[in-house]
Amino acid sequence: MNAPKTNPAPALVKIFVGGFPLDMTELELVQLVSLHGNVSTIKIVRDKKTGICKGYAFLEMKNREEAKKVVSALNGEPLGDRTLSVKINIDNAATAAAKKPGQRPASKPTYVKVSSPSDGLRDKRQRK
Repeated sequence: MNAPKTNPAPALVKIFVGGFPLDMTELELVQLVSLHGNVSTIKIVRDKKTGICKGYAFLEMKNREEAKKVVSALNGEPLGDRTLSVKINIDNAATAAAKKPGQRPASKPTYVKVSSPSDGLRDKRQRK
């Protein structure tokens, strides 16, 4: 008997949200966005040392149509004394390949240690 074929899980659509007030919590941001579509995950980016919000976040939604609705409804809208910037984050094959562990991105330079001409001329002290 053949095993039933399973459809792979649909890829989540990542959305960038910037320009919201720095004191806004994850729950408040999800409540704002969920008026226009269902949010799967949220990550507000914070400073590693202080834990203070940097003013932008990434949300994942289940389909592109809802993501487009969120972008069209919230991009450019004022929120408090700031203006929201909402965009669909495009992950292309080049950035996905660079994120694989164990591989270096092609744009990162490689360094080679070069000895100075005086390295061989110096006398070394003896160890005690």
